[in-house]
Amino acid sequence: MTASSSPTTSTSSTSTSSHEQVVFCHDRTTGLRAIIGIYSTALGPALGGTRFYPYASEDAALADVLRLSKGMAYKNAVAGLDLGGGKAVIIGDPATDKTPDLLRAYGRFVESLGGRYVTACDVGTYVADMDVVSETTRFATGRSEANGGAGDSSVLTAFGVFQGQRAAAQHLWGEPTLKGRTVGIAGVGKVGRILAGHLLEDGATVVVTDVNEQAVAALVAQHPEIEVVADTATLVRSDIDVYAPCALGGALDDATVEALRATVVCGGANNQLVVEGEGGTADRLRERGITYAPDFLVNAGGVIQVSDELHGFDFERAKKGAAAIFDHTLEVLETADARSITPAAAADHIAEERMAARAAAGIWLPAH
Repeated sequence: MTASSSPTTSTSSTSTSSHEQVVFCHDRTTGLRAIIGIYSTALGPALGGTRFYPYASEDAALADVLRLSKGMAYKNAVAGLDLGGGKAVIIGDPATDKTPDLLRAYGRFVESLGGRYVTACDVGTYVADMDVVSETTRFATGRSEANGGAGDSSVLTAFGVFQGQRAAAQHLWGEPTLKGRTVGIAGVGKVGRILAGHLLEDGATVVVTDVNEQAVAALVAQHPEIEVVADTATLVRSDIDVYAPCALGGALDDATVEALRATVVCGGANNQLVVEGEGGTADRLRERGITYAPDFLVNAGGVIQVSDELHGFDFERAKKGAAAIFDHTLEVLETADARSITPAAAADHIAEERMAARAAAGIWLPAH
């Protein structure tokens, strides 16, 4: 780390007042420009991935890291993890700017925080990158199995989504099973593909679509009983009980919500609600009688998987943690009904109450 690499205080017009700490990182030798945002450590060290993206400006990068780190705090809290929320962004094009030296420089900044921030993979960063970052910090998760890590986090992400669907089934239909139900999956890459297997084993009928025809063909070759439809527009208009968006964010736009025939929405995609907050997409789903299992809760299996690396990774222990998504989803749905609010609002309230209950202890500091 060069002398110019020390963190600096934000002078951006973007408000950081709700965050515990925001660190700007610059290393002249490698060209690293990064921002680490820690929203809260009330529950423990702040865990969240590192996004490597060619932001148009530093302000755009700052706005993103503030939004993402807050989201991670809520995600970890509502999932029952003793972890705070953080996120990092590296400004640049990962295809051309990412180098081992730059990743090592980034690792040194993570290390300088003494464990208050623990990183993992996100958009533009992968398991192999975390292996390099871990050369200069003890606080990198999402590493390869060969490097003592958890490997592909899609396994428990899909398992957690399945637990969320089971909880929704328990809440609505009185039994924690999708047997006899029809589930439509939009996006059958890693998470959607694994989810389909869980559902078939549970006795559900599975209908899928994906823009990647090879992904669909590979899944159908493995499970010929799966039905395929042409596109997402066709899927949401099909006779399905559960809609599982497992591809890109923004899956629940106005047209989709109006056309949707499913009774439950529960999938692995991030940021499914196009309009968040009061009067937004979650309210419209509730008006239509559609139960929405909050995406940031049901897809928390991946976070649970990588966070287990902090204790020396054990798959069965991590799977047990991901299985608890069933109970947490059921709690959210029951709270929503009891308070006559949306499940999205209920999840936020539960997360806020959990963080507030521990806030009096102050910020998390590493043990000496």
